[in-house]
Amino acid sequence: MSDNLKRAAAERAAELVADGMRLGLGTGSTAAHFVTAIGERVRGGLKVVGVPTSEATRDQALREGIPLATLDEVPELDLTVDGADELDDDLRLIKGGGGALLREKIVASASARMVVIADGSKRVPKLGRFPLPIEVVPFGLTATERAIGKLLESLGMTGELRLRRAADGAPYVTDGGHFILDAHLGRIDKPNVLASTLNSIPGVVEHGLFLGLASGAILATGEGLVELGQL
Repeated sequence: MSDNLKRAAAERAAELVADGMRLGLGTGSTAAHFVTAIGERVRGGLKVVGVPTSEATRDQALREGIPLATLDEVPELDLTVDGADELDDDLRLIKGGGGALLREKIVASASARMVVIADGSKRVPKLGRFPLPIEVVPFGLTATERAIGKLLESLGMTGELRLRRAADGAPYVTDGGHFILDAHLGRIDKPNVLASTLNSIPGVVEHGLFLGLASGAILATGEGLVELGQL
């Protein structure tokens, strides 16, 4: 998908932003276009405050001149705009391909609305083609991995769990200092059941199933922009 279409989706999302809004700023290539669009509007006089979902987004927003705050300073947000690795027609998402799932979910949960901007190819009939990121604490990694594996087996789900690694071969470390196990499941028939049971495993910090958080989506397709849900 061309960068121009992603930019068009981001600029459409930027139209949803009004003066005085408290914004959650997402992470990833498409969300970066949104941050750029908001930066342009801020330089044109728009008054907003942003809460970034990653250090990378924070750095970009500072370069764009967007006023920033922490979620402690601004605990209730009006709108979060973020990308997704997968979404279905019920606006259930898989996120975390960029490693920022924990902060992204905290920010999305603090928002009155969450709008997803993504490449149209991310829309799927059933979640699971994209590996599900599961953020875990480094301590007891093997025990946590075994517990996740047993849970998946009990739910009739098969697939490899792989420790995400950085370019140098070392374990990938999130902004929160955690590791990520990517679950290659192929399909997730009962995302709600999987989400609630994963949360019960000691050592699991968060997972990439975002359920009931997105209110709308703007998808960039070869035929133009497609809007889902309520923007």
